[in-house]
Amino acid sequence: MEFFDLCETGKGWDACKKYCAGDATFRSQADPLKDCKTVEAYTGGFMVGICTVMPGCKYDLLSASWDDERKALTVASIFHGTHSAAAPGFPPPTNKTTKSDYVYVLFFNEEGKIREMIKIWNSHYACRELGWLPPSK
Repeated sequence: MEFFDLCETGKGWDACKKYCAGDATFRSQADPLKDCKTVEAYTGGFMVGICTVMPGCKYDLLSASWDDERKALTVASIFHGTHSAAAPGFPPPTNKTTKSDYVYVLFFNEEGKIREMIKIWNSHYACRELGWLPPSK
């Protein structure tokens, strides 16, 4: 859970790497994350950027559960943020807010390190709320 908090508050890869295998992979079907293939890229790139463009962003933890057979932690949460700052790779500030549901599934290796991370997230909905995509008709 400490990894989750460090990731979600944009502390970056240096803070998160002690919880991960060196080759920890990342995957998601969300369009903004299509180029993130490692946990390092996600925590050190995307999440640092998100926390930069949405200063004061936070999360509400809904649920966390452990699957001993699969050595997997599933965490459901709600992200809250307002796009009020600029950063490379992101649209200009819109001052719009999102309240976005998401789920992480973290798989651990025999040493207790994260070997794979999956993010399940309706990015289209969140990006529309933030004004990064046109409203739906």
